[in-house]
Amino acid sequence: MEKSFIGIDLGTQGVRAALVSESGKVLAEAVRGFVLTAASRQEQSPEEWILKTFEVLDELMQSLRQDIDRDHIVAIGVDSTSGTVIPLGKGSKPLHPALMYSDPRSAAIGRECTAVAERFVSDGYTGFGASSGLAKMVWFVRTYPEKAAAIRKWVHAADYLVGQLSGVYDVTDYTNALKSGYDVSAHHWPAYLTTHLPLQKDWFQQVVPSGTPIGCLTDELASRWGLHQAQVIVGMTDGCASQVASGAVKPGDWNTTIGTTLVIKGVTTRAINDPAGRLYSHRHPDGYWMPGGASNTGADWVSTDFGTDLQRLNEEAALRIPTGLLAWPLKQTGERFPFIAPDARGFIPKGLADGERFAASMEGVAYIERLAYELIEQLSGERPAAVYTAGGGSNSDVWLTIRSNVLHLPIYKCKEASGAVGAAIAAASKAHFTSIAEAADRMTAIERSIEPDPELAKVYELNYHRFVDELKKRKYI
Repeated sequence: MEKSFIGIDLGTQGVRAALVSESGKVLAEAVRGFVLTAASRQEQSPEEWILKTFEVLDELMQSLRQDIDRDHIVAIGVDSTSGTVIPLGKGSKPLHPALMYSDPRSAAIGRECTAVAERFVSDGYTGFGASSGLAKMVWFVRTYPEKAAAIRKWVHAADYLVGQLSGVYDVTDYTNALKSGYDVSAHHWPAYLTTHLPLQKDWFQQVVPSGTPIGCLTDELASRWGLHQAQVIVGMTDGCASQVASGAVKPGDWNTTIGTTLVIKGVTTRAINDPAGRLYSHRHPDGYWMPGGASNTGADWVSTDFGTDLQRLNEEAALRIPTGLLAWPLKQTGERFPFIAPDARGFIPKGLADGERFAASMEGVAYIERLAYELIEQLSGERPAAVYTAGGGSNSDVWLTIRSNVLHLPIYKCKEASGAVGAAIAAASKAHFTSIAEAADRMTAIERSIEPDPELAKVYELNYHRFVDELKKRKYI
């Protein structure tokens, strides 16, 4: 009988769990939403997280087919939002609600942390904005000094869930530790964190590679779910878990997820140091590097500008590519990746029919994607070999065709690319397989592949350079 693994994705709006077999089949899933308020983007209740997570696991286990042997469920992995942190006191109890990655109150402190880090870090991560764990820790200590006096440990969102499952709270992984100040090259917490910032050395966790087993389920939970053989695996950030689920885990592999925003993550043999802060590098569980960046350009324009009749729009767009039009469907002011332009605004020719405007907008996103990959190649010296893709934007065949020909690369559409599946693959990587690469190879599948067409790619090459010239004309790059 095949082994299987549980992945838990603890998100901003809810929690999802999936049971995945060693051959990549999703055997069961369950989900619960959180009760969200106006303050949920700043703080959330760890107690509600755990309540909903346990409800999800109860449902997951109750839904299992009778032929699934629970003793063959080998490990449980967790992912959650990067930069969300919780101060723990005596008995590993939260001293305060979780400070969410999206909490903007630490923006000024983030700039201070960046300035301090830049004095002491010559080749590593220093982009400690408001979304970083480090900025939130410093902000909390200064804002709540009476609570800070009782801190025993700072943990990330995924770590807290791992602690509730296993009783182990003092271990985190490379991907979560990066934005809390950990040096993923030298494998230590730098001295400046405690000499030039109001933090204490014993507040920081031990850091291990993602996928590392760190304990077993507590006796109470093992009995509750009948999982007496299951190990608990150290956590991972949600972005890295989605990358793992896509199968993009070997050097030269890259993943583009087009959801509300466009997120690019990949694997290189060397760390990418970007002084401008457009992208940063996580440490790969197998010793490589996982650089990535997030654009403000994505697929949010699809629903806001065109509604839900996407089949008709895609059919019309397929007849109009390449359009030769220059459009950039940026829905907010400012871009952050692949270039930083706080005042940038999108543009599109007026008077276009819906199908033509839809096609031109898809082309514009593809041009931004190519610009991002050119930046990555420039900084790393390593050319992408292929692009794995996920997110709502990957459901359009015509968009996949546009992107492949703009990028001059094959595009592989992933069958399953959720954070929960990625967490399950990470759990399998060392609890059953020998590496994250072996686990992803066995547990991921490509739904379809798209190869560039030489003639279409030739036209898009000219149009892409016209698009870049337009960005230069507007002084965005």
